[in-house]
Amino acid sequence: MANMTSLEHFDYRGKTVLLRVDINSPIDSKTKLIVNDNRIQKSIPTIQRLLDGGAKLAMIAHQGDTLDYQNLIPLEEHAEKLSTYLNTPITYIDDVAGPAAQDRVRELEAGDAILLGNLRYLSEEISTFENAVKLKPEEMLETYLVRGLAPLIDYYVNDAFAAAHRNAPSMVAFQELKPAAAGELLFDEVAALDKVMHAPEHPSVFVLGGAKISDAFGMMEQVLASGTADRILTCGITGEVMLLASGRRLGEVKERFLKDRELDIFVEHSKNYLRDYGDKISMPSDLAYGVDGRRREIAVENLPAEQMFMDIGARTIADYQAAIRGARTLFVNGPAGVYEEPEFEQGTRSIWEAIAAAEGYSVIGGGDTVTAAAKFVDLDAIDYVCTAGGAMVRYLSGKKLPLIEAMEKAHARDVRTGNE
Repeated sequence: MANMTSLEHFDYRGKTVLLRVDINSPIDSKTKLIVNDNRIQKSIPTIQRLLDGGAKLAMIAHQGDTLDYQNLIPLEEHAEKLSTYLNTPITYIDDVAGPAAQDRVRELEAGDAILLGNLRYLSEEISTFENAVKLKPEEMLETYLVRGLAPLIDYYVNDAFAAAHRNAPSMVAFQELKPAAAGELLFDEVAALDKVMHAPEHPSVFVLGGAKISDAFGMMEQVLASGTADRILTCGITGEVMLLASGRRLGEVKERFLKDRELDIFVEHSKNYLRDYGDKISMPSDLAYGVDGRRREIAVENLPAEQMFMDIGARTIADYQAAIRGARTLFVNGPAGVYEEPEFEQGTRSIWEAIAAAEGYSVIGGGDTVTAAAKFVDLDAIDYVCTAGGAMVRYLSGKKLPLIEAMEKAHARDVRTGNE
């Protein structure tokens, strides 16, 4: 477990607290309304605890980014949902750290809360800035966000594990200046992933699918080499790439699809994994495609075929369900197929139903993963639903996250200076 200061170590009565949450939510492309508020709900316990403790609470969060500009919208609806779940008004101002935002923070009374504007309005908070400029936390103290808000606050609290992989001022800079604590969700997320990564009950089964296969490949070698995973069930694009690596031809249609998206670069990695850990990696034994709006399936022995494969087939489903039933630890990232289309939802639905019914400890994570699970099962049937995608993958890959490093550094300083 990361060595971070917990909430109870500080007295927040009458103090101004800056809370970084991650309430970045899926947005309907047409209505621009939130379609899944799982992250908002998960943020409630820490917010409630700070308000109950008499804090003057200013919250910062992001929505969208340069890579998903269509989701870059104001946080007004987020504030409305927070108000509903907390049963207390959460004020919203469409200003991040400028004079208007600063004035509203100064005006807070004990037990009041305000949500400031979308952090991604600031260039220093977008991913392209992070990737191009590469500032260290101590070099971020002159950024607009920190200069605007740091003088107004007494404490900094972070509860945004889903953004823990981001080296941005809102995530790692305030810890340089202020006593800092980790929120309840941040501790819960790390604890759940530590249980999967460091202390899994065996057999431990990972289900890796979806279209964003860099996530799967980011963790696969680590969990195999460390013995964390006893078996990996591959599906979606990940499963198809594994089939190619095993020597199977899919067919020109699907292979061109993968090549055009530069997903074929993972084939060589897959060959290495199959060479070193082949007995632990399961690949689809059949695939599904559509003809005239109807589902068809083909055994991999009969490949190649000039079809666009969209799901795993019945044989694969049965095999994977059996593995899931026998698992003591389950981790899932990515759906089995294009579950948004009714004729191709069978694989994803069947796997989620098996996981929901399984006796083993189950953890899922990633935006599309959670959305898919919520479509087919009650999320309460999953032992832990992680809010993170990229941060979760990097953590399970054994990589140190910027947020965790910043929180541990602040903890060590606060212990040394007696602020803990």
